[in-house]
Amino acid sequence: MSPRPPVVVLGSASPARLRVLRAAGLDPRVVVSHVDEDAVVAASGSDAEPATVVTRLAEAKADAVAHMVAGSSDAPSDAVIIGCDSMLLLDGRLSGKPHTVDAARAHWRAVRGRSAELMTGHCVLRVTDGTVRARARESSSTVVHFSDADDATVDAYVASGEPLEVAGGFTLDGLGGWLIDGIDGDPSSVIGIGLPLVRRLLADVGVSVADLWARA
Repeated sequence: MSPRPPVVVLGSASPARLRVLRAAGLDPRVVVSHVDEDAVVAASGSDAEPATVVTRLAEAKADAVAHMVAGSSDAPSDAVIIGCDSMLLLDGRLSGKPHTVDAARAHWRAVRGRSAELMTGHCVLRVTDGTVRARARESSSTVVHFSDADDATVDAYVASGEPLEVAGGFTLDGLGGWLIDGIDGDPSSVIGIGLPLVRRLLADVGVSVADLWARA
């Protein structure tokens, strides 16, 4: 009898990432890392490459979740932890979640009618018997083409509350989808977790995504 595939743990509070994984045949546990994202960005230094910053964020989240899972009463003997983090790169500057109405409005007035890169860091850990046995990490980049939305549309979108707590102040799979003219790259990465990249990272830690489908 072949060994049972590992338990999948998503280290993210993002409902969009969870939807992507469920639609793609997985049913992960969700454990929120509570990592201080601003502190990780600051520790990376102002000269760090954007890909390095988002990958460090993803790795910090995955490591925090691995520690939490290992210390839980129902810790699986074999698990894969998936951590992700996204930021928008515009004019050489990374931006994350706007958090406030004023910041979201200013952000949208800066990006409308322009293109920017959505950078998403990914980290996959293989944890057996409470110990990280393997790790793989990488980032993806997708170009997002923003519509030239007028002030009234921008204000209505900001008032919806949707852009306040999402990376880059927009979604592709929600109200923000109306305001995106197109993308160049992986759609799932823009939503927050790139399936092709995660498939490769899983293989790097010795896990077949087809086996995970079977477990789910």
